[in-house]
Amino acid sequence: MAELTQILRTGPFHLALRAALAARGLALHRVQHKLAQRGIKVGVTSLSYWQQGARRPQRPESLRAVRALEEVLDLPARSLHRLLVPEGGSRAETAERPAARSYRSLFDPSDALHALLAELEAPADGGLHTVGHHEWVHIGAGRELSRRRSLQVVRAHRDGVDRYIAIHQGDAGCDPSRVTVTAGENCRLGRVRRNAATAMVVAELLFDVRLRAGDTHVFGHSFEDGSGGQSAEYVRGFRFAGGQYVLQVCFDEAALPVRCRRFTQTKAGAPRSGQQELTLSGQHRTVHLVEQGVRPGIVGIGWDWG
Repeated sequence: MAELTQILRTGPFHLALRAALAARGLALHRVQHKLAQRGIKVGVTSLSYWQQGARRPQRPESLRAVRALEEVLDLPARSLHRLLVPEGGSRAETAERPAARSYRSLFDPSDALHALLAELEAPADGGLHTVGHHEWVHIGAGRELSRRRSLQVVRAHRDGVDRYIAIHQGDAGCDPSRVTVTAGENCRLGRVRRNAATAMVVAELLFDVRLRAGDTHVFGHSFEDGSGGQSAEYVRGFRFAGGQYVLQVCFDEAALPVRCRRFTQTKAGAPRSGQQELTLSGQHRTVHLVEQGVRPGIVGIGWDWG
């Protein structure tokens, strides 16, 4: 129940709905039946898509169903609805752009990043925010960051979005010219820009569809590095709140750390908080963290070498 209360406060909608269904122990066909008793017709498939985040209730009749869902699931009034439409909001706001942090607060130095983004003619608001992100980071035998791979689910908060800008900043000694970018599921590689002084690589990932506001898209990509020096942490900056983030760090058997910990920061250079010891799994040599509803700022895993 504590988790449900938290997710109802922070969202996103699909995780809040899923948590409420689990807390009440109701199967989707029972929910559909209870909605029908209230004169609301919603298919089991639609309910399933809503809780998966594959679709988002947007039409007026769907938003009425959400209000009825609050009754069926014994939730506070507007607790689900407000995750879709802010207090006093209208239908036009259901895909509203979440409050965002600037790149300047997440990257140091940020001037180089802004210059690279300008070369790609990337707007300040790319039109996408993350619904779910699973990231794998591999640390090689020389204690270097050798590869990182991502599978992301994003939602458009404006019409016409057809690309995502991926950013990689290598460790000290990284040679951006040796970093390889690979497009994975449901995207293809566009332009790539590099800055040697800051070890930054910025890549354009192109979709084969133009998203409308509220649409979701699943895609993957990876950066092959291995050119930097000894790595001691991996961090991920979030401009928007909401969504789930999973980070796994895998170590080569020839280079195992003696201690690992999770941490958060409000911005680049800020004191670290939320520190928590992580236990390295034996056989797979990994540590991980899961953030159910990320907040704007920085989340990472650091480690100490013996």
